[in-house]
Amino acid sequence: MTEACTERHRHQEFLAFLKQVAAAYPRRELHVVVDNLATHKHPAVRAWLERHPLIQLHFTPTSGSWLNLVEAFFSIITRQALRRGNFPTVADLIAAIERFIAAWNDRCRPFTWTKDPDTVIAKATDPRHHKTSTATDTEH
Repeated sequence: MTEACTERHRHQEFLAFLKQVAAAYPRRELHVVVDNLATHKHPAVRAWLERHPLIQLHFTPTSGSWLNLVEAFFSIITRQALRRGNFPTVADLIAAIERFIAAWNDRCRPFTWTKDPDTVIAKATDPRHHKTSTATDTEH
């Protein structure tokens, strides 16, 4: 897992992250799953991606944050490393996140879907599961 902790989440920070990922995995086809935040669709991001065709963004449906595996990871890191922690400074919090991710990477295993594809697609396309707001539930 490649991580970046930044104070803001603008297109500049997202581009810096994409460059970090591209450098970590050179000459490899990469598929990056992101939400529909405008930052991910900024013209500068699109222009950079056009020059780097091995990197492709895939956008989760507006109502499908549960499809974004990073949401599952945020739940895990919150439960295992952050919830009961004491972080006097932002630097302390970032250090805890980085330690957790380093340990996670040392014992990494792929996430495994527990639902079959038909069930996932049915839930994603069922209007009863769609939110009426386009705002996301979390600020990551």
